[in-house]
Amino acid sequence: MKITVAKTAGFCMGVRRAVEMALDASNRTADPIYSYGPLIHNPQVLNILGEKGITVINAIPEKGSGTAIIRAHGIPPSERDALIKAGFNVMDATCPKVIRVQSIIAKHARQGFAVIIIGDRAHPEVRGLMGYAGNNGYVAETMAELEALPDFERAIIVAQTTQNTAFFDSVKSWTQRLHPQYKVFDTICDSTENRQDEVKSLSATVDSVVVVGGFDSGNTRRLYEIARETGKPVTHIETEADLRISDLGKAGHIGITAGASCPNNIIDDTVRRLFELRGVNVDELIAQPA
Repeated sequence: MKITVAKTAGFCMGVRRAVEMALDASNRTADPIYSYGPLIHNPQVLNILGEKGITVINAIPEKGSGTAIIRAHGIPPSERDALIKAGFNVMDATCPKVIRVQSIIAKHARQGFAVIIIGDRAHPEVRGLMGYAGNNGYVAETMAELEALPDFERAIIVAQTTQNTAFFDSVKSWTQRLHPQYKVFDTICDSTENRQDEVKSLSATVDSVVVVGGFDSGNTRRLYEIARETGKPVTHIETEADLRISDLGKAGHIGITAGASCPNNIIDDTVRRLFELRGVNVDELIAQPA
């Protein structure tokens, strides 16, 4: 059996930055540290942060103390203000790529533009972006929702940073054809684009694909969807414990990719588990002379 791991699998820059900020804070202070909402979408990493004393809060108390870390996905500005008002020392771990989108939205909303966000309305990043749009914000998850929006005299279109690139390409084509006056900003991050390109090419060369990452992770689900579109058997797991021998079928060549919040150790454990399910002793394999 052959296993190929995608070069882009694992932590992206924004996730790595957020986790490092949280761990550094836990090493520098004995004061309470909270993450306002899950810092990233990976339960295993959140468990590690919990062991470091970083507690997740999902609501803002009237009074608080210690440090509140803004999640990598960002939050609405009103919630940031509420954290400060409550008495927290606020540490902003919002991904810089998300901050760029927030800035674009805030600038154009102030100028009276309608703001159309292509993304998942329930996703925390999109909720945060909508906070910067104020009353001018609209979310479209599908082409049907986009087409159902009013015809605006002035509008901008941005994408959730982890949006499907092929879908956003279709949005851009639609806009150019029917609403050329709208301003479209390419806000899908490079990491997302590279992962999606690689999973397409990887899927074409293997017999089946394993996608590793949090079940709540939007970017991981999109990798799974893109791999499925190739027609190859695809499995989405959160850890190696989710793997079953039935997932492998007769695949002789398995490709592995992982979401932006998946740590390398889980990817490594997945590779080891795949070999074990096929009866291969990985330790003996590693010990064999070249």
